[in-house]
Amino acid sequence: MYQLIDGKATAQQIKAEIAEEVKRIVEGGGRQPHLAAVLVGHDGGSETYVKNKVLACEQCGFKSTLIRYEDNITEEELLACVERLNRDDDIDGFIVQLPLPKHIDEQKVTEAIDPRKDVDGFHPVNVGRMAIGLDCFISATPLGIITLLKRYGIETSGKKCVILGRSNIVGKPMAQLMMQKQYGDATVTVCHSHSKTLKEECRAADIIIAAIGQPEFVTADMVKPGAVVIDVGTTRVPDPTRKSGFRLSGDVKFDEVSPLCSYITPVPGGVGPMTICSLMQNTLKAAKR
Repeated sequence: MYQLIDGKATAQQIKAEIAEEVKRIVEGGGRQPHLAAVLVGHDGGSETYVKNKVLACEQCGFKSTLIRYEDNITEEELLACVERLNRDDDIDGFIVQLPLPKHIDEQKVTEAIDPRKDVDGFHPVNVGRMAIGLDCFISATPLGIITLLKRYGIETSGKKCVILGRSNIVGKPMAQLMMQKQYGDATVTVCHSHSKTLKEECRAADIIIAAIGQPEFVTADMVKPGAVVIDVGTTRVPDPTRKSGFRLSGDVKFDEVSPLCSYITPVPGGVGPMTICSLMQNTLKAAKR
């Protein structure tokens, strides 16, 4: 029988621990950690994410600031905003919610953020430091996955770990972390849409981390009995039985894969809540610096 990895409950627990620490800091004469978020336009997904981030700040006892712009903002105006936040000593960390409108160069904006305030962990300095195992801000989703594996006492050292997907946000950093001695210490294979032996690789894996962005991509014939399956996928698929008209689907065909697993994350309620929780951990770390 598989054990469900409850990201929602784990995130609540970690946020309560952060709130306790913030209380001690403030009682000791320190200041509240302060996270700012910049939201451009009215993308539905981004609106929800940012709302959840503001709520998480409240739960952790942080100060939060939301800066909103319409999607016709110029790149220069956005870069000027980033520069103001870089210089604002009251703000410990900030994020610019992606995706940005087409006329703005996302990479340019990301690189303009002071790495010491880059709590999303997307700046090349943080990515580079992470790759060689130095202290840095680890991007939120990979950090959330590492935290879940640790909290559930899942053995990773020496295990074969297959990562599906090679994105800069999940696949690549996840591979780096699972390889490194102090985090995963695993033997890592990265597969993607052009991998010829994808099924065989998955079948040999002790741990599968699916971040390929294709609903129900991982099926029972790809998973060996006793494997640990971490599902990072969140794709909106039409569902006429839901009031919203859609449901969130993961990259794993849960009903058919779960009976084979020792541990598995659900979608929603698995990796998602941990992502925001990791952002809070990074903000606390920035404040303590």
